Amino acid sequence: MSEQRVREVVIVGGGTAGWMTAAALAKVLGPSAAITLVESEEIGTVGVGEATIPMIKLYNQALELDEADFIRRTKGSFKLGIEFVNWGQIGDRYIHGFGRIGQDLGTTAFYHYWLKARRLGRAGHLDDYSINTAAARANKFMPALTDRPNSPLADIAYAYHFDAALYARYLREYAEKRGVKRIEGKVREVQQRPDDGFISAVVMESGERVAGQLFIDCTGFRGLLIEQTLKSGYEDWTHWLPCDRAVAVQCVSNGPLTPYTRSTAQEAGWQWRIPLQHRVGNGYVFSSRFISEDEASAKLMSRLEGEATMTPKILRFVTGKRRKFWNKNVVAVGLASGFMEPLESTSIHLIQSAIARLTAFWPHPGFDARDIEEFNAHSDFEFEKIRDFLILHYHATERSDTPFWNYVRTMEVPESLKRKMDLFRSNGRVFRQAEELFAEPSWVQVMIGQRLLPEGYNAMVDAIDEATALRHVETVRAVIGNCVQAMPMHADFIARHCAAPMAA
Repeated sequence: MSEQRVREVVIVGGGTAGWMTAAALAKVLGPSAAITLVESEEIGTVGVGEATIPMIKLYNQALELDEADFIRRTKGSFKLGIEFVNWGQIGDRYIHGFGRIGQDLGTTAFYHYWLKARRLGRAGHLDDYSINTAAARANKFMPALTDRPNSPLADIAYAYHFDAALYARYLREYAEKRGVKRIEGKVREVQQRPDDGFISAVVMESGERVAGQLFIDCTGFRGLLIEQTLKSGYEDWTHWLPCDRAVAVQCVSNGPLTPYTRSTAQEAGWQWRIPLQHRVGNGYVFSSRFISEDEASAKLMSRLEGEATMTPKILRFVTGKRRKFWNKNVVAVGLASGFMEPLESTSIHLIQSAIARLTAFWPHPGFDARDIEEFNAHSDFEFEKIRDFLILHYHATERSDTPFWNYVRTMEVPESLKRKMDLFRSNGRVFRQAEELFAEPSWVQVMIGQRLLPEGYNAMVDAIDEATALRHVETVRAVIGNCVQAMPMHADFIARHCAAPMAA
């Protein structure tokens, strides 16, 4: 019996989603599959998502990319976490860092000891107890030292900031070297099989017909195949995540090269700051119910740290997800599958996880309905868990200074999130469900950072003598402080290892 699997793949749309998919499939499938990507230079990509989470390293490693070369080519920098400013109350600051908090004692998570020490007036800011958050505060960076297993320096988890357009170009080069065929132009028509509605081909404006067995929709918010053709439906989450616009602009960098993204809560949403080697990416994500596009643009421009290098770009979106991510022989990847605002830099991760899921469920030419159903169930779970984590940022606040903050603070939230918040509020417990993306430290840092403080802590903490427990908390802070002192500055590390050639 001949081997049965899909061998003709057509990716419609380029950008980060299209080229990440093409590069990964070219690597995994090798020359045994024909991969074609169609895109038009005339159709702009969103190209704003410049911040990532540590999972991106797994993707780059799977492609065997050289890290220093990748950083140079994308003018990138390193990211230890996200600083949140003015979220709990105006004047508040905390960092949601990657990696772990402190050093657990026995079977109990470190932060429970910190909660006890805090209650006794013996603890500093939570940021002092994680190598990632403490290093971020000091603008220091280095990769983890794998030869020091008992040191916090072995625990440094990081991601990247990069120019998304340069990343797509870098991956395009990678994919084309491995046989991916690129066709320039716009799709004029989508052809479907009359018997079952499966897509058989896309026809270009030039008249060229591109046939395939599996079609991957990377056409962004338009969802040319998944929505315009197959009418898969969309679940709208705007009632929980009311921001529906973003204005984005790049500017000259005037400060130190920070190893973190910054998210500053504003009157009707929040503002991002993403530092690259050659510039800073900025944007104001806002709700058009509470502020106009013109006013939001003016506010963003007035808050830039340096001179703008482009005209601000407005993006309009509806937070939510497709009702079916995989429908017939079409899989939606990237913005075609749904949109999560960039508050926790999950956009590129959602592309990556869709690609990983697709390879796990790689189809036979017959397309098994049970596989597709399971793929969609996993996708739903991932989107819903990220949704809850994003809602947490808005809802766990004491701000009442604008109509926007009053709305999100008092709104009803999904039952799944309410349970998580209530459980933490009682005795500081957080449990990760199945393979949800954000682990215990993430929830703890955001909830504590936004003033959702537990009434108690894990009673196992009291099984350890109080003096020993307090000494442990103090030692962790001291050791992390010493480690941070030994680390190089972020800008110096980049200058030494992966500086991009600067344009004349």
